[in-house]
Amino acid sequence: MKIARLLPSLLAALAMAGGLPAFGQGTSKTENKKNYVHTLGLADRVRVAVYQEEDLTSLTRIDARGRINMPLLGEIAIGGMTVVEAQAAIENAYKEGRFLRNPQVTVSVEEYAPREVSIQGAIRSAGRYTLPIESTLTVVELVTKAGGITDIGKGTAVTVTRILADGTKKVFTVDVDSVIKGKRDTRTDDSSMVLLPGDIVYVPERLI
Repeated sequence: MKIARLLPSLLAALAMAGGLPAFGQGTSKTENKKNYVHTLGLADRVRVAVYQEEDLTSLTRIDARGRINMPLLGEIAIGGMTVVEAQAAIENAYKEGRFLRNPQVTVSVEEYAPREVSIQGAIRSAGRYTLPIESTLTVVELVTKAGGITDIGKGTAVTVTRILADGTKKVFTVDVDSVIKGKRDTRTDDSSMVLLPGDIVYVPERLI
């Protein structure tokens, strides 16, 4: 009887120590959100500050070429970079231009540009959807948010059309049905599962 009473407490302690997952908590989705890293893009409004150099602080939007205008440097490209990469690029520019010996740059996103994806085809609520801020949205999550695939939809061949940075188009095919059913051979960590701004998701109809 004493062991039975102590068992819940022991299990809880193990979960807190990392030995067991807490009841009702999945790890894949939580880790997916934590692992999200924002890449700076068109119309993001960023603040760039240089430690002990207040005159060099800049608050600006990234233009269509992925550039911002910085004091002393002029235009510098940071589009497509992470915040950490942008900080390093600006620091290097100040060093290489011999403006500062050891600059410490901090880049922060003050305002995110609208980030949308669309879903079309055999889906119950087709349309445009806003991506969450500082988080990810997978194809499966979008399908769920859009009400699910209709009875005539082919969930094994959902496509994602993406325009790459160089202007080329890439199409991914995602087996949404297998992901939902949790089949072991499905690559749930595939990069095509995580949507990027501008992605177009299409659910084809099954051939009857």
